[in-house]
Amino acid sequence: MSDPALDTLLLPFETGDLDLPAGARALFLRARAGRSLSLLNGVDLLCEQSFAPDRDALQKAGLTVEPETDGDGFGLVLVLPGRQRQEARAQLARAASKAKPGGLVLACAPNTEGAKTLEKDLQDLLGGAEKLTKNKCRVVWETVQPEKFDKALLAEWLALDAPRPVLDGAWTSRPGIFAWDRIDPASKLLADLLPETLKGRGADLGAGFGYLSRTVFEKAPKVTSLDLYEAEKRALDLAEQNLAVFKGKRGMTGIWSDVTKGIEGPYDFIVSNPPFHQTGKADRSDVGQGFIRAAASGLRPGGEFYLVANRHLPYEKTLGSVFADVTQLADEGGYKVIKAVKAKGGR
Repeated sequence: MSDPALDTLLLPFETGDLDLPAGARALFLRARAGRSLSLLNGVDLLCEQSFAPDRDALQKAGLTVEPETDGDGFGLVLVLPGRQRQEARAQLARAASKAKPGGLVLACAPNTEGAKTLEKDLQDLLGGAEKLTKNKCRVVWETVQPEKFDKALLAEWLALDAPRPVLDGAWTSRPGIFAWDRIDPASKLLADLLPETLKGRGADLGAGFGYLSRTVFEKAPKVTSLDLYEAEKRALDLAEQNLAVFKGKRGMTGIWSDVTKGIEGPYDFIVSNPPFHQTGKADRSDVGQGFIRAAASGLRPGGEFYLVANRHLPYEKTLGSVFADVTQLADEGGYKVIKAVKAKGGR
């Protein structure tokens, strides 16, 4: 798939507006794999990525990936900030903090996702910014000069995506996580319909900060254990905090992985509110379809799958192809809740 933001991020090296710093160590925050990375061939590049599908793609390309690096003093730091503004500013500040004096910071965003704001933020933080635009994106860059660096703003922005109490202290969350400071209405609808009779070993596919998993434990006393699958490690870490009260009482394992690549099992039941987009805003029904197939393969015969999704997403055909019995439990507020049962013969 094309990645306009990644292509534009590296555009200044392609056009000759920038030269790669000779012998410099480079860091790529929120890194993504793509052909454009060939422009960095020969650079000592470390990629930081906490989102499992992107981590997997980077590793497949032979790159070194860490979920979070403690290192600093990099001569070149690249970043593809997230869409959420607090998280984006924290990522930009982190990029600046990781660069050595005289080091270069580059960032890029699509025009529809805050490119103008990104340019102004870099100017405010580092005292200036150069830019190029292409592919409906904008790449901005500046060298880190101690005399122009706004250190107070750096400290303020570094703290913007820190974990914090939300929802009257009932949960811990942080900006950049899906529905980070609220209970997603689709998840709430599914939670309200989950039966108290759930039992045995279960899984939550796309666990987020742990809302559905905690609901299962609170509602169904016969559930003995849950595996929490989550692609975003920052969310998974929060989920484990939010379910800490159950440690030692129920089995619980956090699994940082791409669900569409398959899950463990066998499970007695699975709950899920699958994501329907990854990079960018376009609907990705294939992601949810991958979740459905993974659930079917991970359930024991007769196991139950409880799914919530936006009403318009075309999941019924996939459900019917891998489950013996499919029942819609609700259709309200733009969401549908579906229960699917795996055939006892293993279908």
